[in-house]
Amino acid sequence: MPRFSVIVPVYEVQAYLHACLDSVLGQSYRDLELIAVDDRSPDGCGAILDDYAARDDRVRVLHLEENVGLGRARNAGMPHATGDYLLFLDSDDTLTPGALRALADRLDETGDPDVLVFDYARTYWWGGTRRNVLAHVLAEASASTFTAAERPEILDLLMVVWNKVYRRDFVEREGFTFPPGYYEDTPWTFPVLLSAERIATLDRICLYYRQRRQGNILSTTSRKHFDAHEQYARVFRFVDARPALAHWRPFLHAKMGEHCLDILSKPDRLPPSDRAEFFRRTAEMFHAHRPPDGRVPAELRVLEGSYAGYVLRRRATRTGRDLQRRARQARTATAARAVRARSLLRRPLDPHLAVYSAFSHRGMLGDPAAVYRAARELAPHIRGVWVVADEERAASLPPGTPFVLPDTAEYRRVTERATYFVNNVNWAGTLVKRPGSVHVHTHHGTPLKYAGADLLEKPGARLHFDVPQMLRRADRWDHSLVANRHSELVWERAFPCHFTSLRSGSPRNDVLVRGDEERARATRQRLGIPESDTVVLYAPTRRDYRRDGLVERIDLARFAADLGEGRTLVVRLHPTLADGPARGLGLSELHRRGVLVDATDEPEVQDVLLAADVLVTDYSSVMFDYALLDRPVVVHADDWDAFRASRGAYLDVTAGPPGHVTRSYRELAWLFASGTWADEESARLRAAFRERFCEYDDGRAAERVVRAVMLGEPLPEPSGDPGLLPAQTAGRDLLTPS
Repeated sequence: MPRFSVIVPVYEVQAYLHACLDSVLGQSYRDLELIAVDDRSPDGCGAILDDYAARDDRVRVLHLEENVGLGRARNAGMPHATGDYLLFLDSDDTLTPGALRALADRLDETGDPDVLVFDYARTYWWGGTRRNVLAHVLAEASASTFTAAERPEILDLLMVVWNKVYRRDFVEREGFTFPPGYYEDTPWTFPVLLSAERIATLDRICLYYRQRRQGNILSTTSRKHFDAHEQYARVFRFVDARPALAHWRPFLHAKMGEHCLDILSKPDRLPPSDRAEFFRRTAEMFHAHRPPDGRVPAELRVLEGSYAGYVLRRRATRTGRDLQRRARQARTATAARAVRARSLLRRPLDPHLAVYSAFSHRGMLGDPAAVYRAARELAPHIRGVWVVADEERAASLPPGTPFVLPDTAEYRRVTERATYFVNNVNWAGTLVKRPGSVHVHTHHGTPLKYAGADLLEKPGARLHFDVPQMLRRADRWDHSLVANRHSELVWERAFPCHFTSLRSGSPRNDVLVRGDEERARATRQRLGIPESDTVVLYAPTRRDYRRDGLVERIDLARFAADLGEGRTLVVRLHPTLADGPARGLGLSELHRRGVLVDATDEPEVQDVLLAADVLVTDYSSVMFDYALLDRPVVVHADDWDAFRASRGAYLDVTAGPPGHVTRSYRELAWLFASGTWADEESARLRAAFRERFCEYDDGRAAERVVRAVMLGEPLPEPSGDPGLLPAQTAGRDLLTPS
């Protein structure tokens, strides 16, 4: 019989689930069982849980046949618990290192109390941490065990289930269970603490309470917040059935009033049309459970009046500073913007209009271009308009392509009316997302480097990024395109916003999957590469530990010479380095002299990939795209530790590479001189890499996006196992910042 049964209800948390489970199974105290309840989660949580269960016999997984909600999912796990104590852990939270050892020691010290209350800290998406402000209550009560009557301040702590462990036979004897609905912790926590004969505390942070930027169910605008009334009604019925607890009624009466007024005070909880009804039902319940002595705290007397009186009181209590702030905000909004906003709401969206952009309006490129071409074929009734930076970019568009320039009247008219928006970077902050519009974010590729909110942990890497602004713009996404499960997990973690991951594959890579030999020959001819030559493509990424992003890792002239006759070195720099000093430091001159080919200015990277016979890169995401061609890849990782320390990486590409890894120029040169770059080991590594990262790419990604987003057809489930691949155990750590 284990000491602890950790029950984890799981629903739509695949971006956080690894960290949660690892925080339990990685505890130094190992006398535990973990009961994970898959509450019919529609994402990859079920497969993740099964993977953990296959590797650790302390894990048991229950797959529910239907979604039942948080409380009843916990109930489903309790009959399977065999431990002395129950610990309910939410699946986006984590235990702190050493937490279970500290809890076990405290239980032994206090003689196995009915309930042990421990401390927690809130951890915020932007990297901050804040301890429970009532931690002193735990410290002051640490001398011995007690009842709630002896220390009623214990009931001032956050009324949640997860900051306590419960003796299982006490829970079973009293028959405690969770009800359905929101605020399900309330009718569990009050009865448990009021019934416990021995309560102990531990003045130690044992749990990190994740404050998600979005996704907290209690921060969702919904009528489900009315569940609070019934949850408190359950508490009152519990007390009514136990005359010995009758003296708690005034306390619970006040708690109920405070809690419901707190819900009403939050602007994001209730639809405006429901606020008066919520107040009325709260007031009715407040009156029905009024204590016999009639005493009501002054701050709750507003519940004895009308909703109009409540509103007036709220207005009267606003501070002068708040009023001044609102006035300043109102003055800064221009009259023209206000007029445009009003007209925007009156004009209907055009269901046959889509707006496209790529790489900050550089032209018809990448994933948006592939989606645009597929839409012209499959949904010709939808007119596509491109946003391009200037007339020069417009000239590069195919003849007859509709376009607009940013910050023009035509741009405003199009973006105010369009239904569909497709981009591989965020739209400008001035673009307002209208209800009913659909934003598709394609990204640039499979993520290796930290992105989004994860950049907050890397101050040097976020030098040129305004992360909060980035996330506010990402709030407009409806669909995030992913090519593999790794990308899905990373984007959901790095961009904590409300969007749906579309397992479509990468539209721009459809051409790589199909393999276009004619296009490859045309590219070689355009670049002046002899048809019979072996093309070695070198595509490095930028470095965040240098302000200009440039680090010369290889002597390109020497490398081109060492490759020998019959091999052409093609170099493609990262787009952010295209206009920097890299080319002026010798690349352009080497290209002019015919030593190598500079393909940095080629509009479509896929053309360059098709033309290459082997890719040499460091940590560029282009390796994930090139793997689709099933051609050799060499990872030159001579500064991997510095790169990972400065920018952060979601996986160790040197541990599970798509080909041979070199750590010095000598190794790189030998690899090509010996022919090892294309040996059987290279093929084996590439096959494993392709299995993991080319999961959803089958050459029909663009078609999937158009059919799912614009034509409303169901998206077929991609082929292959959506769970973690057993051979890729390193992937379990991809969301744990290094």
